[in-house]
Amino acid sequence: MTSVSPRPAVPGTRQDSPGVYVLGLNHQTAPVALRERVAFSGEAVPAALAALRALPSVREVALLSTCNRTELYAVADDDGIALADWLASHPDEGDDLHAYLYRHGGADAVRHLFRVATGLDSLVLGEPQILGQVKEAWSTARAAGSLGPQLDRLFQHAFSTAKRARSDTRIGANPVSVASTAVRLAQESFARLEDSTVMLIGAGETIELAARHLVQARAKRLLVANRTLAHAQDLAIRHGGYALPLADLGKHLAEADIVLSATASREPILLKAQVSAALEARKHRPMLLLDLAVPRDIAPDVADLRDVFLYTVDDLERAIEDNRRRRREAADEAEAIVELQVARYVEQLAAHARTEPLKRLRAHGEAARAEVLARARAQLAAGMPPEDALNYLAHTLTNRLLHAPTVALREAALLGNAELARAADKLFPDPGTGPAADPGNEPPAPSATLPGPAAPR
Repeated sequence: MTSVSPRPAVPGTRQDSPGVYVLGLNHQTAPVALRERVAFSGEAVPAALAALRALPSVREVALLSTCNRTELYAVADDDGIALADWLASHPDEGDDLHAYLYRHGGADAVRHLFRVATGLDSLVLGEPQILGQVKEAWSTARAAGSLGPQLDRLFQHAFSTAKRARSDTRIGANPVSVASTAVRLAQESFARLEDSTVMLIGAGETIELAARHLVQARAKRLLVANRTLAHAQDLAIRHGGYALPLADLGKHLAEADIVLSATASREPILLKAQVSAALEARKHRPMLLLDLAVPRDIAPDVADLRDVFLYTVDDLERAIEDNRRRRREAADEAEAIVELQVARYVEQLAAHARTEPLKRLRAHGEAARAEVLARARAQLAAGMPPEDALNYLAHTLTNRLLHAPTVALREAALLGNAELARAADKLFPDPGTGPAADPGNEPPAPSATLPGPAAPR
């Protein structure tokens, strides 16, 4: 297994310009057995953030852990090497995880987060749950004190990018899996999910995904039937359902308004006689049956029964493919929005970096002015003559402001640093060689008889 190749950097930007790194593993780089070992429960995240923040090279860090990914977003001094070592050593035993980790820096890290938040990097393209999970990771890091200004600004921009992609495109509008399409069909059927009991037959990936969609759609009650009861119990516990062995299917079938089946059985699980008996017990209230299995779980002649609406994978395939096409088109539009927002973020960060030295210079000057002025006022209050206090203020403030550039220029002269000398010429031009030296614009020379500056009062 190799790490994911980074995308090209935004043209015209340095790869390390944002100063942020992301590393982790997801459904594209690691099997579920490894992802489970590196997953963090919600209760474990604050302690993990504290351990990560304690690493000498880490300045800021946030942790995103879902069923499909575990990722660290950080501002670090060592290209994220210490973070990779920490994450790779998180499991107590087993394979070395370094081979499964991907690491992105700079604009690639920004792009990765924006794509994750937008749903472009999800197992189900455009899924909406991931944005909430990213927001939770940001909120937890902020509460833990591991989120600094740079990551905070990055996450805020990711949220606005995801919101724009979802409002300007239809990336989240159409389900793309068999399970999500089946749940959408159930929502649009005669049965309101909020008032319905749904029976899930099986415990594989399709049923797991269907259970998530049903919970999100606020289905009233879930029954989970499976040949291995432990698997049914595990799924039912995660989604708030009731587990039962497959042998008891007939006893509970009449309770179900909607049945969704996806097993690996080679023979039908639901037969016409079973469904007919369930309809009698229900006084012929209609049932919606969704058979997502291949081979089919529900006998074809069940469709002959009155008050039964039976759909198979073939019935759903046309809607699925149409939705996939629409979502792919929307994804292309969302990718364009992400690229635009990555470029804007990097530009904003570069502009901030260019103004930072000026902010520090002004802050230094203001601090020196406040300190020296306070001392001069104290000397005046203590009885020092005003002229002496003014001389002290001017002399001391001049020394404070010029000390650092004087030392730097002296060292530059000794080392032959011509670049710094040229910068000094621009910052401190000779009065006789500056722009005012142009004869056409030169002001008249001061007359010897003109009065000097007014004496301080």
